[in-house]
Amino acid sequence: MNRDTMTILALTTLWTLVVAVVGGVILYQFRRRSLRVTMIVAALAPMAAALAAVLQSVRAMFISEHDSWVVLWTLAFAALLGLGMSVLLGHWISAGSRDVGQRLRRLGTTYEPSDRQTGAVPAELAALTDELEMTREKLAASHARERALEASRRELVAFMSHDLRTPLAGLRAVAEGLEDGVIDDVPGALRQMRSTVDRMTGLVDDLFELSRLSAAALPRKRSAVSLRELAEDVAGENSEHARASGVELTVSTPVGDDRLAVQGDPDELTRAVTNLVGNAIRHTTRGGTVTLAVDREPDGRVRLAVTDGCGGIPADDLERVFDIGWRGDEQRTPVPASAPASTEPASSGGGGGLGLAIARGVVESHDGQIGVTNIAGGCAFQIDLPPVPANVG
Repeated sequence: MNRDTMTILALTTLWTLVVAVVGGVILYQFRRRSLRVTMIVAALAPMAAALAAVLQSVRAMFISEHDSWVVLWTLAFAALLGLGMSVLLGHWISAGSRDVGQRLRRLGTTYEPSDRQTGAVPAELAALTDELEMTREKLAASHARERALEASRRELVAFMSHDLRTPLAGLRAVAEGLEDGVIDDVPGALRQMRSTVDRMTGLVDDLFELSRLSAAALPRKRSAVSLRELAEDVAGENSEHARASGVELTVSTPVGDDRLAVQGDPDELTRAVTNLVGNAIRHTTRGGTVTLAVDREPDGRVRLAVTDGCGGIPADDLERVFDIGWRGDEQRTPVPASAPASTEPASSGGGGGLGLAIARGVVESHDGQIGVTNIAGGCAFQIDLPPVPANVG
């Protein structure tokens, strides 16, 4: 390699380093500016270095003016192309960054599906945008559930206040009547007061059970429970309530020795089924039939169904049946203290609209599912529970 070549290479390297240093200083000064500006600086720096090196080489090699202009024009157009591409890329990245910023600011707000126009955005920003959008959807759904729970809580407090205030007023009236001596049938009044207290105790018990289920307490010790036997026991306990209401209560189980056993807490499952049966009896017209059926599904799960003759549930209310405080009536009219004593069990959940909510909590705590569908003349509540594992007796 001769001396001229070494000289040209040295000058070219020197000018390239000078431009690189100047470009690095400018880039450092613009580090807090828009990404579009920094990308333009980053694209112009190597172009300027190449142009300075070529100019120095042309002068050192004494290339003709014609050839020099050709080289310079080629470099100029290459520089313009690089500048244009850097501006376009910077625009895409800036637009994507602004979109990400807007979505971040909208996190936690009311969800409104937005157009995800991410075709001109780099893949990384597009993926980040999709993640933010999914996070926003989840937050919006969580806020909706929170608002629904808060509304349900307020509604429950209002309903329970109403349901407790009415019998308390009746008790006060009976007590004042006994105190003033204006009630002749003292034993009947005392029986009625006891019946009213029992109903109020049932409301308090329902509240306690619902609170316990919602608190996700430690699981109780569970054992194999025969749903066949449980259904027969619940039917026997509610037979008097059904007879007094003019409703026929029947039990349907498959023929055979299958106990239709599930793994669970017998007391909790009994309470859930009792709530369903009591609810069915209350809403079935006189002369109707309530059927308690237990069978095994093809997938091995055990299904317990309670069908009634309530006439059906409006389609708009099917999703609200298991909400806390829902009773399917517009006016909540508890039985006054002066009314005859009810034969319905106090734990059936009939006072405050908590029975079905408790049933759902019990079933879900047993890894089961509960639902309701309309049938001819009424509706059917189904409970599906997993069977007892093969290694459990």
